Amino acid sequence: MPHCLLPISHRPFPHTPAMLTLQTEIVKSGIGVHTGVKTTVRVKPANVGEGRYFVRVDLGDRPIVPARVEAVVSTTLSTEIGWGETRIRTVEHLLAALTGLGIENACIEIDGPEVPLLDGSAAEWVEILEQAAIARKTTTQTYPRLNSPLWVQQDDAFVCALPAPETRFTYGIDFDVPAIANQWHSWQPTSSDFATEIAPARTFALAHHLDRLRSQGLIKGGNLDNALVCSVDGWINPPLRFANEPVRHKLLDLVGDLSLLGTIPVAHYLAYKASHRLHVQLAQRIVEFRSR
Repeated sequence: MPHCLLPISHRPFPHTPAMLTLQTEIVKSGIGVHTGVKTTVRVKPANVGEGRYFVRVDLGDRPIVPARVEAVVSTTLSTEIGWGETRIRTVEHLLAALTGLGIENACIEIDGPEVPLLDGSAAEWVEILEQAAIARKTTTQTYPRLNSPLWVQQDDAFVCALPAPETRFTYGIDFDVPAIANQWHSWQPTSSDFATEIAPARTFALAHHLDRLRSQGLIKGGNLDNALVCSVDGWINPPLRFANEPVRHKLLDLVGDLSLLGTIPVAHYLAYKASHRLHVQLAQRIVEFRSR
């Protein structure tokens, strides 16, 4: 087992209908949305108990970065993890795909600083991961449950985890452009398929924000093929895959960020106008709650 990893449980969702395990490696290349750098990712089987972790194969000592909450170093328009001096950006879509499919252990080799955005969703990751994985029998497992609410908030934005009999994710957004406006979506792993209901939802941006983001050195690899763009007059590059595709993508991001817990406790996760920063802060609160 890699020297920096701890033998902790990495059960993604309680009672997930389709639990998979990797049998062969998958390879995918693409451009990072923020760096604009092309990288190649190899997702390989890992031993039971190793969890999910990244390896920067382009660096001489092939440093390992565990996909864990304590490795988060930045949440500016994506989730970036690091260990020592090593950094890997925009990990949330790939991690959401692994978690949504129930793949608990994976060695993710990458030859650059950012995971490819692909089409802006997790659908391509899900497709190739399913081809490399097989279903496995699940065993009776006691999953952690919350017995009191946990909450993080910034102004009117919040994310909370509420005690519940089964895991559910509910997300709301509210934008000042008519094509998006107020949207909500709720997803329960036991009754709705991640691969068809959540994974295809693409990232999105507001047209009047693009120049500012570029001036900050962001979205160097963004284009109309890997992100939905919305103006005050409507979508610049339709059609949408779902009527509420933006909020489904935010829910996808939440799954990816909470996957850094390894084991996601049974709870109802409710978010409104949230961000990667608030997602990760909730995950940190859950870690604190577990340690009591």
